[in-house]
Amino acid sequence: MLIILALVALAAGLTALTRVRSLSGEVQALRQEVTALREAAAMLEAPVSAASPVTEVTQPPEEQATLAQPLATDETTPAEIAPQTPPGFATAEGDAARLPARLRPTEAEIGDRIFAGIGTPATASADQQAVERAARGEPVPRPEAAAIDAPQPRKAQTLESTLGARWAVWVGGLALALGGIFMVKYSIDAGLLSPAVRLALAALFGLLLIGAGEIVRRRAVPAIAAEFENAMIPGILTAAGAVTLFGTTYAAYGLYGFLGAGTTFATLALVSFLTLALSLLHGQALAGLGLVAAMATPALVTSENPSAAILFGYLSVTLVAALAASRLRRWTVAPAIANIGMGLWALFYLAVAEPVDPLMVSLPLLLVVAAMAFLWPGAASETEPAEPVSTNGVSRTLSAGERLFAPPFVAVAITATLAVLLPALFIAGLAEGSGSDALEWLARSGANLTAFAALTIALAMAGALRPGLAVAAPAALIAAIGGMTVLTSAGLLLIGVTVFAGVSPDVFLPPGPGPWTVTGTGMALSAIFLFIGGLVQRRFAEPRPDFATLWAVLMALAPAALTTLTFVALGTYSVDWPHGLFALAAAITLVGLAELRSRIGGKGTDTAIFWMLAGATYLVILALHALTDGLATTIGIALAGALFVAGTRLRAWRALPWAMVATSLAVAVRILFDPTIVGPEHLSTTPVFNQLLAGYGVPALLLALAAFELRRWPEMRVVQVIQALASLFVLLTIAILVRHGLTGGVLDSRTPTLGEQSIYTLLAIGASAVFLRLDLKAPSPVFRIGGMLVGCLSMLSVLSAHLFGLNPYFTGERLGSLPVIDLLFIGYLLPAAGYVLLAREARNRRPEPYVAALAVTGAVLAFTWATLSVRRFWQGETIPDWKGILQGEMYTYSVVWLLLGVILLLVGLRLRSRVVRIASAVLVFLSVAKVFLFDMAQLEGFLRALSFIGLGAVLIGIGLFYQRILSRMSDEEPAAPPADSAEEQKNADA
Repeated sequence: MLIILALVALAAGLTALTRVRSLSGEVQALRQEVTALREAAAMLEAPVSAASPVTEVTQPPEEQATLAQPLATDETTPAEIAPQTPPGFATAEGDAARLPARLRPTEAEIGDRIFAGIGTPATASADQQAVERAARGEPVPRPEAAAIDAPQPRKAQTLESTLGARWAVWVGGLALALGGIFMVKYSIDAGLLSPAVRLALAALFGLLLIGAGEIVRRRAVPAIAAEFENAMIPGILTAAGAVTLFGTTYAAYGLYGFLGAGTTFATLALVSFLTLALSLLHGQALAGLGLVAAMATPALVTSENPSAAILFGYLSVTLVAALAASRLRRWTVAPAIANIGMGLWALFYLAVAEPVDPLMVSLPLLLVVAAMAFLWPGAASETEPAEPVSTNGVSRTLSAGERLFAPPFVAVAITATLAVLLPALFIAGLAEGSGSDALEWLARSGANLTAFAALTIALAMAGALRPGLAVAAPAALIAAIGGMTVLTSAGLLLIGVTVFAGVSPDVFLPPGPGPWTVTGTGMALSAIFLFIGGLVQRRFAEPRPDFATLWAVLMALAPAALTTLTFVALGTYSVDWPHGLFALAAAITLVGLAELRSRIGGKGTDTAIFWMLAGATYLVILALHALTDGLATTIGIALAGALFVAGTRLRAWRALPWAMVATSLAVAVRILFDPTIVGPEHLSTTPVFNQLLAGYGVPALLLALAAFELRRWPEMRVVQVIQALASLFVLLTIAILVRHGLTGGVLDSRTPTLGEQSIYTLLAIGASAVFLRLDLKAPSPVFRIGGMLVGCLSMLSVLSAHLFGLNPYFTGERLGSLPVIDLLFIGYLLPAAGYVLLAREARNRRPEPYVAALAVTGAVLAFTWATLSVRRFWQGETIPDWKGILQGEMYTYSVVWLLLGVILLLVGLRLRSRVVRIASAVLVFLSVAKVFLFDMAQLEGFLRALSFIGLGAVLIGIGLFYQRILSRMSDEEPAAPPADSAEEQKNADA
């Protein structure tokens, strides 16, 4: 009884709603007719006059009388009487009536002229499309000509419209669906009807809802469709009916067992496809519901003998149907749901199936790629997106990234790409998974490897086919690098198990693809990326330079990354001909493609060529590591960089000099890992002329020649970097040769002696001076900043090594037998002289604080030399601190310090250097402090008196000297003018 009442109430409500929709439709039709008549009236005069211009003719009297008579009308049809035309207005009928019979147009001609431009095939087709879109509940475009009488643009939604027009429809649809379910449940709980009857009534209720949705759709009003397109009642009714049918079918299978697995699967699929078909009439929301139901159907129906072919065949049909419908209606959400569903089912199959058939899962994934490229979005992805509007309301130009990775319908492309990418990585992992039989697993892993490569290539091809599918291109590179990482890391895992666990790796990981198979796969993928990238350069360099540049980056990264993975994991480190030759061939190919792109030209050419040459440089370095070893590798890398610089004579590519920078950094990294270049056991002990001279000197020489060759290169930044690298390698060459010679041909981590450190300090001083001279001849920030940096580093080394770490007073190192030309002379006096000369050279050419620091460093070293020389005079060749201080030695310190202070004072006055004079004052102050604090306590008798007498005499002499100098300077200065004369001078200047 309740069911009957519910059906009656539903029928009554639908009847009332249909009547309201019918009346609204009639009103809308009348408004459209009025609009068409107004357009015809506006266009009446021009078509008639243009079609048959009227000339002045002499008419016979009878014709004039005929024209003067009123038109005959039927009095029984007053509604058809033509309205009177106001004075001053003309009508087509009036003009035609006044014409002679031989000039009077026919009714067909009058109609064509009146409706010229209205009712044409294009317009009629547009009107028909508008009616059909309104019937489906989709938005209806409003004609511009009918802007007056057409419904106004959609207004902002209020709480009333949201609750009354939208939420009511949504909740009502949900209530209807739940009502069908609750009726079945109530009948079950009450035991009123048999299960078969209950299911039949529920199915009938679902069909009635779908039919009601179709009835309402046929009488839909375009205005309502446009205003409430996401809350259309026909779509809600149809969705409720579909849910009811879906639940009824599953209840017949899961609760009562009325249907078998096959029948249930077919019925659920039929309901899902019916829902998807009806979505063409009711909108995308219903399509999403149908797709969710279709993708969930295989999970709801279990089978004792599941078939992957049936599963993926069904999913493939669902995918194609969804994308075809989306292509017709230009949907985004529905195809994204279909792609996600296919990807999730593929991952589920790969995770639980045993054994996995890679062909069965790869074919539908390849279908996903093909559907994305050719069905949907396909060519629609190349539609130019609308220009975005900035915050101030002004449209702005789309960036290259927005054009590439945010085209129309990008959500469809992204979901399709992810649906293929993740299973492809999973399949690559299966190629190295577990198994029991080695031979069987070799075949299976080979099939998995083939499937992985096919999916990766398919993504790359799709990403190269259309710029709107550019998101698939980097995904293909990620798939290639990720899959090859999995394959190569498996070999490293086997080695780790063998080395650290001490067990046979066959116990844990049976053999997968052989090393040559994995290596060949990586090389094949690299070659395909190069080939596809070359095609993209030829096809899209001019129309879409941003897309061509993206592929220039990808085809430079792909061979570099993949070849590195296989070489590191599976290659031979001594000499590996396959990897070396392939890397060299790939580098040559990239250079050739750079030449091709250079000839095509266009926007973004420099960036594309830069990436191609960067990849070529890396591949050349990799090839040299694979084909050579030791010294040959180091020299070969430096020569390769020089060849790139030589190429600047043929092509003005800005990436060529940077290739020299890259190769130099590669040489520096090799030196960092192995300073001996050839290994400690192969390094010759011959001073200077050994492998170090070639390993360090040849790169330094080539860098210097490159800097000279590029002296007129327009981009000075790279020239300055090469200059800096050349200077660094020259210093390294000299330092390493000194180290090698002083350590007896052995390069190890032993602490350098004071003599060795002194040589390094002198080299730094000399390098700073050379940089200063070079900057004067060819001004460059590298020479200016580099010279100052070297000088600062050397001063820090003096502070840490000369004064403390390697000081003979603390280390006890022997000074040598000669009294003056000894270790103190090399370690302190020569560097002191070097710093003084460098300060003099840098004066007025470098910042004053830097020059003052150089001078102070020289003075400190000279003071240290004098102090330690006094100790050597009294203590001998060894001057450690544990020997104590003699009284004569203590007095001599005072004398030497005062003498050194006087000398610095004279030099400061001579050079007019205030810094040197301040250093002199510091030494004198130290002498005074020493005499009063130490000599008074430790000296006795004659030496104590002599110390104070000498100090006093020196201080009085310095004071007298300063008085004379200051008085002379005051006499030489001009006297200040009086106030009046100063004021007069100021006025004169003004």
